[in-house]
Order: sequence, then structure tokens, then C-alpha cells
Amino acid sequence: MRHIHLIGIGGSGMSAIARLLLEEGYTVSGSDRADSSFIDDLRKLNATISIGHDPANITGADLIIQSSAIPEDNPEITAAIEKGIPVLKRAEFLGSLMVGKTGVGIAGTHGKTTTSAMLAWVLTELKQDPSFILGGVSNNLGVNAHFGQGDVFVIEADEYDRMFLGLNPKIEVITNVEHDHPDCYPTIESFLDAFKSFVALLDEKGRLILNGNDKNAAILAKEAAKKNIPVTLFGIPHENSPDLDIFASDIVVNTRGGFSYSTSINQDKRVVHLQVPGIHNVVNSLAVLSVIDFLKLPLDNAIKALANFQGTARRFEVCGEYNGITLINDYAHHPTEIRATLAAAKSRYPNHKVWAVWQPHTYSRTQLLISEFSNSFQDADHVIVTEIFAARELKKEFSSSKVVAMMDHPDACFIAEINDVAGTLINELKPGDILLVLSAGDADQICNLIMNHYRKMR
Repeated sequence: MRHIHLIGIGGSGMSAIARLLLEEGYTVSGSDRADSSFIDDLRKLNATISIGHDPANITGADLIIQSSAIPEDNPEITAAIEKGIPVLKRAEFLGSLMVGKTGVGIAGTHGKTTTSAMLAWVLTELKQDPSFILGGVSNNLGVNAHFGQGDVFVIEADEYDRMFLGLNPKIEVITNVEHDHPDCYPTIESFLDAFKSFVALLDEKGRLILNGNDKNAAILAKEAAKKNIPVTLFGIPHENSPDLDIFASDIVVNTRGGFSYSTSINQDKRVVHLQVPGIHNVVNSLAVLSVIDFLKLPLDNAIKALANFQGTARRFEVCGEYNGITLINDYAHHPTEIRATLAAAKSRYPNHKVWAVWQPHTYSRTQLLISEFSNSFQDADHVIVTEIFAARELKKEFSSSKVVAMMDHPDACFIAEINDVAGTLINELKPGDILLVLSAGDADQICNLIMNHYRKMR
């Protein structure tokens, strides 16, 4: 099997698999409905990519991999079945890539992309040459995937469509568990059951690394105990937190806009300095140190690498500064993520006005969490909400203007279209303001529209 064809190759997850396969020496082809930056990068690596789905695209393929977003009646899938070419979903294929490696699956409702990228960077700096598949492009490494010669394979373990249940991990990191993806998981119980099944993939020689601050950590720790799986708890101590194995104390904002903190690992006290902002990144870095400690790799060198971690694309990504206005893109699309990102903006820019532009992602999530969303913007001085980005869902007669109507905020408004949002901001933003665009859809274009406006004025 030398030629693998990927349907839906332009997304972050599928493009990462394609990149890894190309580095491993496979012939890779693929198709998608539209071009993307990921597709541009893959073409430079000699992948053959077609825009649009057509049976002719699979010519010569030995195996087909389909994205979760691709329906079963896709013409390329139909043609593959008729020709007897095996068709695997992304989840079914990923587990095979991890065979023979020490797999580290990083899961959770929030933080898994950043934590995966952080771990991949640290392992690279420790000369481990890890394989990795990330949900976004690492700013340090410049890619979202790599086929390494080392023993460790880091993978962002996505819960959507139960993808992570096809993995083959020795180590699991679970950053948190909050109800999400109601199109797959109608209840919190069904969501939590998927994570219980994920934990069950481990055996007693593995390790479950849990955020001890998460309200569902105790439930998952009990699941691990049923199979005698060792557990490491990380987090920030508070009055009601469990006993934590690796924790942060003496947390302060540093001169780089991130946080510095003290931690004791194996009875040795160390100080960690981060440049990525937000308390949530303190917690993410504790997860990484927990993995490094379990792998018995040099902790002091790992801490030096953490100080140089620059984050990932669309995760508090500073796009530029124009006319004294700082433009930032972030992927936050859940109430908890929005609150954490806005808190990070306030800690990094304490004396500035923060404009938050939020593009809701999927009707089902917006409707399920409408009350939580309406109360997530307290740290923003000004809020603009666009219309919902439908993503994989069909258009519904429901508008995000209903969320704005529920907001108890002194300056929140609804502007449906991205171009109109950009126009409003160009007129309203003042020197010193911070613009934070919160979107898992296409609203990241807003920063580009504003940057282009100011470039033309020069």
C-alpha cells in the first residue's frame, strides 16, 4: 500500500495526516470542496489535490481515508466501494499510525491543540524527534504534523464523532470535560461516556494524566482505577481541589505578558516562565510537565523549552499592530474558552480597551449553551456578535441576535456580516485598543480586512 487518498484533505486534522504520510514516503492525493492554506502547503510537498469530488480523483489509490465531515454518499466513496478499495474513517486509520510508538493522546473540551503543540515543541527541543499530529499549526515548528524518528507520537485526540476511540495511546492527557458537540452527544452523560471509553483504551502500564481542577476528573480517575491504571493529577490548588501531584503556586504576570509560577516535581522546586498569556496556559504547561516527568526526560530542559513556546495559529495569535491597534485571532468557540481568552487579554493588556468579536460556531452548540454564552463577555469592553457559522450543519431559522438580546452588557450589538463588522471596527477602533476575534469559522478574515485597510492608507 503506497498510494493513499484523503477525502476532505483541506481540514486541519486531515491535512496533518497527509503531511505525516508524505514525510513517511507515501504517495498522497486528496480532494476537498475548496482551497485552503493547508492545501497550498501540501501541494508544495507534492501531494496531488483536486478541488471538488469526482470518482476520477481516486485513480490509483490503494486506500481511502474520509473526514468525519464527508457523507457516505460522496461520489469518491461510492466509487471506491465499487472498485473494492478499502475506505477508512480518520479515527480508524490514526490508531495504526501509532503502533510501535509511545502514543500520547491529548483530549479535552478545551486546550488540547495548545497542549499538544506545547508537548511536541518541548519534545523536539529535548532532541526526541517526536511524531505529532496537531489541530493547528505550531508557531514554533511551523507545521501541524511531522513523522519523527523518535519513540513518542503526540496526537490531538479529538472527541468529535468519537475519533479518539480509534487511537492506540500509552499515555492520555485529559485537560477538562465540558459538554460540547451536541450534534454528536445530545447529553452531558453521553459526552462523559465517550471520555470513559477513551480512558478504557489504557492498560496498567500506561498513565492517565488528569486536570485535577476539572469537576469530572474524579469520575475519570475512578474509571482508571477499575483497570489499575496509574493516574497523575495536575492543576492549581484551591480550597476544594483534590491532592495534586504536579501543581503551580506563586503565580504572577511576567514582563513577557505570560505567567511565571513555582512548581515542585519529585520534591525539587522549579520556576516556570511562560510567554503565552492566560491562567489556562499555566494549567496546559503543567500537563506537559506531567508527561515529561512520566517519560523520565530532563525537566529543567523542558522548562527552558516552555519559556520559548509561542503558541499555535489562531490561539491568541497576534496578527499585527496598526495605528496603535492590536489585532488578535483566537479559536475560542465555547463559553469557557471565551472567558479564558478574554481573561488572558485583560492580564496581558491591563490598561487597554478590549473589543471582542464573536462568531458563534454551529446552531446546535449556540442553542445548547445560549445562557452560558450570554454571560461570557464580562471582560470585554465592547462586544460584536456575528451571525452563526453553520459549519457542518444545515441552515436553521435561529439567529445569534437572540444571544445578544440575553446579554447583560453595557455595549453588545449584533452585526450579521463579516464585511459590515470590519467596516464598523475601522470607524470605531482607537489607538491603544485591543481587537480579539473569537471564531472557529471564517471570521478570522476580519483582522485581514482591517490590516488591508491600514496598509492602503500608508
